[in-house]
Amino acid sequence: MRTSAAGVLCLILATQAVKAQQTGTTGGPLSAIDWLSQSVATPTAAGTGATAVTEPPVAEAGTAVPAGVTTSSLDAPSPDAVGLIRPAVSGLPRDLWGAGLTREIAQRLIAHPDDDLPALRQLFLTLLLAEVEAPVDSGGRGELLQVRIDKLMALGALEQAAALIEAAGATTPELFRRAFDVALLTGSEDRACQNMANAPYLAPTVPARIFCLARSGDWETAALTIRTSRALGQITPDQEALLTRFLDPDLYEGEPVPAAPDPVTPLDWMIYAAIGEPLPTESLPIAFSYAEIGPRSGWKARIEAAERLTRAGTIPPNVILGLYTDYDPAASGGVWDRVAAFQAFDAAVTSGDPARIAATLPEVWSRMQEAELEVPFATLFGKALVDLPLSGDAAAIAFRIGLLSPYAETVAKAYRPATAEDGFLVAIAMGTAAGALPPDSLARAISAAFRAPVPSVEAQALLDGNRKGEAIIAAIDGIGRGVQGDLRQVTEGLSLLRLTGLESVARRTALELMILERRG
Repeated sequence: MRTSAAGVLCLILATQAVKAQQTGTTGGPLSAIDWLSQSVATPTAAGTGATAVTEPPVAEAGTAVPAGVTTSSLDAPSPDAVGLIRPAVSGLPRDLWGAGLTREIAQRLIAHPDDDLPALRQLFLTLLLAEVEAPVDSGGRGELLQVRIDKLMALGALEQAAALIEAAGATTPELFRRAFDVALLTGSEDRACQNMANAPYLAPTVPARIFCLARSGDWETAALTIRTSRALGQITPDQEALLTRFLDPDLYEGEPVPAAPDPVTPLDWMIYAAIGEPLPTESLPIAFSYAEIGPRSGWKARIEAAERLTRAGTIPPNVILGLYTDYDPAASGGVWDRVAAFQAFDAAVTSGDPARIAATLPEVWSRMQEAELEVPFATLFGKALVDLPLSGDAAAIAFRIGLLSPYAETVAKAYRPATAEDGFLVAIAMGTAAGALPPDSLARAISAAFRAPVPSVEAQALLDGNRKGEAIIAAIDGIGRGVQGDLRQVTEGLSLLRLTGLESVARRTALELMILERRG
C-alpha cells in the first residue's frame, strides 16, 4: 500500500474537518476512565475519555413540550437496553432501573469503588452486563451503555466490555475508541487496525494511523505521515521522536527514550513495548494487566497480571491455575512462594492422598490469603476437598474453603461444628442465620439482616421510588463502608439484598464477611 504526500495531507485535513464538525452533548461530562487512546476523531465533550450524559432540556418559549420530556421512536430498540445476561440468569428484574434517570444511574455506577468483596463484585459486574430495560429518559442515545462499558474497562473486565460493544452493534467513534483499546490490550491489535480500515467514516488520528500502517508493513507511508503531520503542527516534537523511534528503533540506539505521557493510553503502551521499553503495568489501571498475561511477557509478569485480574473477578480462576503450574519456580520469595505452595498442593490433590493434601493445605491457604485469592482458590478446589477425611487445622481450613466455593450449602450440611463461629457459618450457608447465636459484633450485624431486614433510609427511598437498581448499588456501597467500622451499614446492605430477592448473594456476602477478614 502506497500513499502520496497529497493523500496524507488530505487525510489530515479531513480529520480536522471531522473534529470541527463534531460537538459534544449539552450536559456536563461524566468520566469513568481518563486513559482512552485518541485513536479516531471524537466529539469535543468526549475528547478526554469523558462520557457526556445530557441533562433533560429546558422547554423553549412558545413550545408545547415541557422541560424534562424526552422523545424517541417507539419501535426503535435502545442501546441502553443491550446486555449479555438475561433476567432469568442474572436474577435481576427487567425493569431494574425503573423510574431512575440516566445521569443519576451513571453517577452511581462511576462513583462505585473497585474494592468489593468477591460476591459483591460479581453482583456489580452483573448489573453492568444485565439485559434490562433502558432508563425512562434514555432517548435511544446509548449514554448509559457507554458508561457501563467505561466502568467495565475501569474494572479490568475487558472481554466483557468487548462483548457488550459487539452486542450493541454500534459504530460510533466513541464506541470504536473503546473497542480499539480493548483490542490493543487483549492482543488483537491487527483486528483493531483492520476494523479501522473497514470504517471509512472514521478519521484515525496520526498515532493510530502510524501504528496501524506499521502493523501492516507500510513503513514508507507511515514515515511520510509523520513528516507531513509534524510540518502541519499536528504532532509535537516529542510525539514525532517517539513515533519515528517506533518505525526505526535502531536509529535511536543508546539515546534516552521520551518520557511516558500522563495518563498512559493503551496505544502509548503498545508503542513503548514495540520499541523495547515496555512500561510497567503495576502503576497503571488494572485493564493494562491484560497486556501482560499473554505469551509475549515473562512468566513472573504474566502471573502477577493474572493475579490482579483474578482478584478483580474479571477472568476465570483456571487462568491462574494454568499459569501457576506452567514451570518450576525460578526463585524464592513473593510470587515464587505462592507458585511453589500452589504446585505442591495441586500435585497432592492430583495424587488423591489425604495425608499429602493435609500437609500442603495450610501453606497454600496462607499464600492465597496474602494475595486475597481465597475465593478463586475455593472455586478451583472446594469440590475436591468436600469428602476428604481431614482432621485438625486442615479440616478447619477445608471447611472454610468449602463455604467460599459454589458448594457452600453441601459443605454446611455435612459439617458438625465444634465452635460457635463454625455454627454461625453453617447457619448462614443453610439460610438459618436468624436463629443462630452470633459469636461477635460482625456476626450480630449479619444476624440482624437475616432476622428482621431493614434497609437504609436511602435504599428504602430508592425502592419506594421504583429505582431498584440504584438501591442495590447503594447497598453494595454501604456494605463496603460498613466493614470499615459502621456495622449498621452491613445490616442495612444485606437487608436490601434480601428484600430485592438476592438471597444467595446476601448469604455469600455474609460468609465472605466472616471468613475473609476484610475489616479495614
